[in-house]
Amino acid sequence: MRFLSWNVNGLRAVQKKGFEDIFLSLDADFFCIQETKLQEGQIELNFPGYESYWCYAEKKGYSGTAVFTKHTPLSVSYNIGVEEHGHEGRAVTLEYENFYLVCVYTPNAQDGLKRIDYRMRWEDDFRAYLCGLDKQKPVIACGDMNVAHEEIDLKNPKQNVGNAGFSDEERGKFTELLAAGFTDSFRFLYPDKTDAYSWWSYRMRARERNVGWRIDYFVISDRLREKVKDAYILPEIMGSDHCPVGLDIAW
Repeated sequence: MRFLSWNVNGLRAVQKKGFEDIFLSLDADFFCIQETKLQEGQIELNFPGYESYWCYAEKKGYSGTAVFTKHTPLSVSYNIGVEEHGHEGRAVTLEYENFYLVCVYTPNAQDGLKRIDYRMRWEDDFRAYLCGLDKQKPVIACGDMNVAHEEIDLKNPKQNVGNAGFSDEERGKFTELLAAGFTDSFRFLYPDKTDAYSWWSYRMRARERNVGWRIDYFVISDRLREKVKDAYILPEIMGSDHCPVGLDIAW
């Protein structure tokens, strides 16, 4: 099975840049997107053979997640069951016989870490949510998690210490998540791979120069490790400031 995840930074915008062709060419079983930035009824997007599930933010033009799937789920849920986090459209969970799939768009701590306190509450609640699912069956969680975990995960770590996405607090929470029984699938396969990024600033020709960050992940239950065939990043695919990331699993 092929899983893809992409922060599209506005689905209507990327639709004008060839999203349909990209989607069909990748031929994923599951295609998760973040930062849709739209409300219900604002886009016509249907792919033969796929069902879609959408979680919208209450604020217009903000956040939002969705999953396209070739496989009808047993159940679907939205957000993570905590009222404080139920307004920004940040998660879709699909249940299948052998696993849960969670598409997530983690809140940004913002410049100056203005939203770090909220981010920390989110991290604790999201970890608890995944752990609760994991007690029932294995979990595949993917999306823009808005943190570069280790120095290898961004081009200029020294200059970014303490900045949003590379603060000690955010990195520490990701460490806690992994310690709770989860694996960063890309680093599991490629522990020493450098210059592997999924997001680039629009400034200073960052993408052209590959001055980026790896902040998009497939985090899986530890017991799925041996089923992973590959985990990968697709920087050649344009249209957003992020690129898609993928995971292939053999059941």
